[in-house]
Amino acid sequence: MGKILKYLKQHIMIILVIIALLVLQAVCDLALPQYTSNIVDIGIQQSGIESAVPKAIREGELDKLTLFMNDEDAAAVKGAYTLIDTATLSDSDLRSYKKKYPVIISEPVCELTEKDKDKLDALEKILDGPMMVVTFLTGDSEELNAMKEEMFASMGAAAGADGANADIISMLAMMPLDKRLDMEKQMEENLGTMSETMLSQIGVTYVKAEYESIGIDTGKLQNNYLWMSGAKMLGVSLLIMLTMILVGFLAAKVAAKIGMELRGRVFKKVVSFSNAEIDRFSTASLITRSTNDIQQVQMVIVMLLRMVFYAPILGIGGIIKVMNNDTSMAWIIFVAVAAILCLVTVLFVVAMPKFKIMQNLLDKVNLVMREILTGLPVIRAFSTVKHEEKRFDNANRDLTRNMLFTNRAMTFMMPVMMLIMNCIMVMILWFGAQGVNLGHIQVGDMIAFMTYTMQIVMSFLMITMVSIMLPRAAVSANRIDEIITTEATILDPEQPEKTRSDRKGVVEFNHVSFCYPEAEQEVLTDITFTALPGQTTAFIGSTGSGKSTLVNLIPRFYDVTEGSIRIDGVDVRNMTQHELRSKLGYVPQKGILFSGTIASNLRFGKEEATDDEIRKAASIAQAEDFINEKMEKYDAPIAQGGGNVSGGQKQRLSIARAIAKDPEIYVFDDSFSALDYKTDVTLRKALKDETKNATVLIVAQRISTIMHAEQIIVLDDGKIAGIGTHEELLADNEVYQQIAMSQLSKEELSGKGGMANE
Repeated sequence: MGKILKYLKQHIMIILVIIALLVLQAVCDLALPQYTSNIVDIGIQQSGIESAVPKAIREGELDKLTLFMNDEDAAAVKGAYTLIDTATLSDSDLRSYKKKYPVIISEPVCELTEKDKDKLDALEKILDGPMMVVTFLTGDSEELNAMKEEMFASMGAAAGADGANADIISMLAMMPLDKRLDMEKQMEENLGTMSETMLSQIGVTYVKAEYESIGIDTGKLQNNYLWMSGAKMLGVSLLIMLTMILVGFLAAKVAAKIGMELRGRVFKKVVSFSNAEIDRFSTASLITRSTNDIQQVQMVIVMLLRMVFYAPILGIGGIIKVMNNDTSMAWIIFVAVAAILCLVTVLFVVAMPKFKIMQNLLDKVNLVMREILTGLPVIRAFSTVKHEEKRFDNANRDLTRNMLFTNRAMTFMMPVMMLIMNCIMVMILWFGAQGVNLGHIQVGDMIAFMTYTMQIVMSFLMITMVSIMLPRAAVSANRIDEIITTEATILDPEQPEKTRSDRKGVVEFNHVSFCYPEAEQEVLTDITFTALPGQTTAFIGSTGSGKSTLVNLIPRFYDVTEGSIRIDGVDVRNMTQHELRSKLGYVPQKGILFSGTIASNLRFGKEEATDDEIRKAASIAQAEDFINEKMEKYDAPIAQGGGNVSGGQKQRLSIARAIAKDPEIYVFDDSFSALDYKTDVTLRKALKDETKNATVLIVAQRISTIMHAEQIIVLDDGKIAGIGTHEELLADNEVYQQIAMSQLSKEELSGKGGMANE
């Protein structure tokens, strides 16, 4: 996970923008449940009346309410309202007020002028109790009638003959102060047993009745509230959609950019690897790491930016919302989260080890597949198709078993997760219904709590879903990082030396020994010789004697274990790789061509080569005849790896590519093996004229290819068995004599053959 986050550092500004958008999205997502709750509680149950503080109230009703308040509260309430004086209003203002409050003609109306939210909340708490008392006292119930009789009896004749029919509020106002305060205290004690939610609902009911008495259309008020709430929800939903689109776009852009950067870094690193590093990782593994592993990281980065970053924002926001709502059911959320964490922990303990094995098994499948496809002609020729199919099936079956195990383990997650979610829903409905029944919470609050709980659970579910991919991506990130952090063994010196201008193409081996990494035995031991410009130095020996290894040390495909190789008087390790290889025209043992055209392949070592130069190179390499036979000639396409040309044609094009570069040093690593006798002779004769000022190094299996070299080096078991011309070695070198006798006729050995006189 740390390595994946490391890749995000370079894109911190875009990530901050994404986080800001995710916060905005979470705020919008968390606002929707509250809108739903308000539609149910306020829009439907409360007829669109948002607060128990009336926006307008008759003066007489306000006096009734203040009757049940202490002096401080009464002053606060009256200070929040202004009496509308119809006598001082202009005709237009009066008409406007008549339209708003039709009762204003017959009764004075007070209008709310206070706008501060905190003060309005304080007013609502003050008004809840008096509204409850007034609602109770102005109703028609047995308890109220009994209270009237008790009050009439206590007041006696003071109430007059019509006391039984008197307004109980007026009767309370006529009571002695001490008795009224005792009655208020008793009522407050009774009201204290009721929940704030129930008190608020009674207050809203009072306000609705007051609005109707004033003449306000409560039906229209309700419709306006519902339409406005719906419009707000639609606007919030559109904003959520917009933020999701932007986050998706930015996340995909960041992931694609990181994928591109990683592919570039891996490619540059692999290109800098010597053969030792290539052998260490294997070609199949490098391809898998450059493609599949980077794709895994790229996918997880998208999920991280879109889901993992969003989930905690949503979850924490949901918890804060639930805590603020005070529904007394917050414990249900902790039960849900604990159950989910237990499930995820169990699944990860079971599946995590398998995720770590998966990429290695994928490497194995790619390796087997690559070997089969590359060696398909050989496989068919030896009738081993069934064996290779079985080998691939074994690798494929191992990967399949691993993936099936992890997938089967993860299939339990969704059903169990849904079971947990459904159980949470049932618990919310069960305990929420009891709260609604007791008046502790409202239906809308229960719905909002249910939605918030689902959002919190879903945030954990999102993290869980991504965490399925994280182990595999973490393994991929480690594999990618392993390539990027691997130090190449072939490096440029910090202070490179310049070659001497008076020694163009001089190659010197000074007591060179070489051992492959992790090998116990040396491949080359104490090799010393000098190759000069204008001369051909050839290497011959039995298979495995170290010929190809020796010439591969010159371009620093490997570095020597002991001794030194000097070109133009400078150790190759003290030259930049670019300068070193710019001096070489290298033709590998196996001809390698690249997809493109014949011309693009011939210009591979020298992009600025003219048409005449590449035609001359092709002519020297004896490739011009088959090139001219093609309809497109030098523009003829070359398939990947040169699959659409023969082995001999591929080898001649490889030689022509080296000639077109016009280097100081030619290195031919057994590059004439696929040529017929006539072509070999003609090519070497033309090459001799072209390379008369260059140093030529040739590795060969056939003596006929090198017998006219100025210097032939015979290798035997990694050591120099002899150095000299063909005639000198034939006279006194036993190893060379054995090779010669196995390849040449008696006439050729005696110098009378055609080859000897060439």
